[in-house]
Amino acid sequence: MRYGQLRSQFRLPVQHPPIPRSVTIRRTLQRRVYASTILVTLGICAPALGCAQARPATTANTAAATTAAATGAPASAPPERPALVVLLVLDQFRADYLQRFGPQLTGGLARLMRNGAQFTDAHHDHAITETAPGHASLLSGRFPRSTRIMLNRVGVEDDTLPLIGGGIGSGASPARFAGSTLVDWLRARDRGTRVLSVSMKDRGAILPVGRAKGDVYWYSPNGRFVTSRYYASTLPSWVTAFNARRLPQNYAGGIWTLLLPDSAYRERDDFSIEGAGQDYLFPHRLPTDSGDAASLVRVTPFIDDITLQFALQGVVSRELGADGGARPRTDVLSVSLSATDVIGHRYGPDSREMHDQVLRVDRALGSFLDSLYALRDSTRVLVALTSDHGVASIPEFTSSNQAEGMPLAQRVELYSLLPAVRAKLRAARVDTFAIHIDEQIVLVDRDAFKKAKVDPEPMIDAFAAEIRNVPGVLRADRFAKMVADSADDPIARRWSHQFPAAVRVELVVTLAPSSTWGGNVGSHGSPHPYDSHVPLIIAGAGISPGPFNGFVRTVDLAPTLAALVGVKPTEPLDGVPLPIKR
Repeated sequence: MRYGQLRSQFRLPVQHPPIPRSVTIRRTLQRRVYASTILVTLGICAPALGCAQARPATTANTAAATTAAATGAPASAPPERPALVVLLVLDQFRADYLQRFGPQLTGGLARLMRNGAQFTDAHHDHAITETAPGHASLLSGRFPRSTRIMLNRVGVEDDTLPLIGGGIGSGASPARFAGSTLVDWLRARDRGTRVLSVSMKDRGAILPVGRAKGDVYWYSPNGRFVTSRYYASTLPSWVTAFNARRLPQNYAGGIWTLLLPDSAYRERDDFSIEGAGQDYLFPHRLPTDSGDAASLVRVTPFIDDITLQFALQGVVSRELGADGGARPRTDVLSVSLSATDVIGHRYGPDSREMHDQVLRVDRALGSFLDSLYALRDSTRVLVALTSDHGVASIPEFTSSNQAEGMPLAQRVELYSLLPAVRAKLRAARVDTFAIHIDEQIVLVDRDAFKKAKVDPEPMIDAFAAEIRNVPGVLRADRFAKMVADSADDPIARRWSHQFPAAVRVELVVTLAPSSTWGGNVGSHGSPHPYDSHVPLIIAGAGISPGPFNGFVRTVDLAPTLAALVGVKPTEPLDGVPLPIKR
């Protein structure tokens, strides 16, 4: 078996256009108050917002919804079946942000923490904590080994299904996703169930809802929300109309300043490793060219504002959660907000930029929930908030704060080991691509060794020993042996959840805590707690609020939501329902 054939399991996608390091970030537009401005923009009036032409409160539930929208508290006497399930995913949001910045949170995060069931020790229980595997697990209740979304680089890229709507980039689809999600389980009960899934990222929009067809949209760098031919042949009129408003382009010449006074931020603002040494001081300015601004708004908090506005427009246009018939359906809204991830990669989790982003997304979510509860009966809305992964501190930041004598955090790459191993393969007359590195995994073409009549084991063992000697590497394990030992080894357990047992991965490499892969300033992707520990909050009418302190997994979210909406999964799951009282 040639390496090219083996490699097809882990095909690398075409990269998106890079974000220039020299970008400056700015906005002159005043911060919009979602609960009033957005709904007025969408042509909607709501009594909780003081609109003159409000809808009449015709039922007790409607009145309760208005009260909940104003106070942030879910109303009592929940119906048997929610009309709308809302999944909010904050990309690269560490669980400890809720405590670190808690006293300054006054919006949606604070509301959900106050009124929801908060699972304080929730983890992605797999080893490669990346966007694609994390999103794919949330509404499927299954680990990456089961969804087959095992890596970002084998996520949603699909050139056979190009973009529609004038977008930039490669086609995308859930073709690699295996199995079902909450959307499928709901549609097994009611084929009329509607789904809207939106994100800045294609994988953030596609993977939460699996292979389900529906309204799935993501942001193109030219300032348009698009989809692919997997979902539609043309954009619906409401998406076209939203794009025509050119909201991203309106940020041209804008500025990102601190939300609060400078004294409210303890983080230093002069750590030059942030932003790769460029544009690491506040304020951050966006270019004056509208096309450039539409692309570079992606590295600011304002992309979340745009995404939430788009989601609200979709709720209205698609009438999500509005079914009031004798057998009301349950719809699904999934919103993945990407700004925290992009800012974390550029500035790291200990930056002033991250602090400000957390405060801004808190306010944005608060206004979003105000608007949503003004549109829909809050007693029939079930909200879950979580993240796809965390992030490590910037290695240089960690090293500068470590106690004397502690091993320094490293930026690790293994590709420099390949020339030597390929020389050994050549000397043994084995195909020089029979051993290859793909970041944290080592692939071996055993057929090539068999053809050359060479035993691969000594060479694999020697290569593993070389990897273990690289600074920043904690361990390099035979994957097959690791799976067998996973019961007593937490890191092995997480690797066993990452890949199917029969996958052709020979070695898996785990970095030492705080060391990272790759060229991003801030990075993630390890099985360590700073990457795996994420918030998990479920809120809705009748759910008892308060902390739940035991260890839970993010794969437990899907079966929990299924139980709350009264449907059964259509396949075995890795997760189990969580103990939420109603």
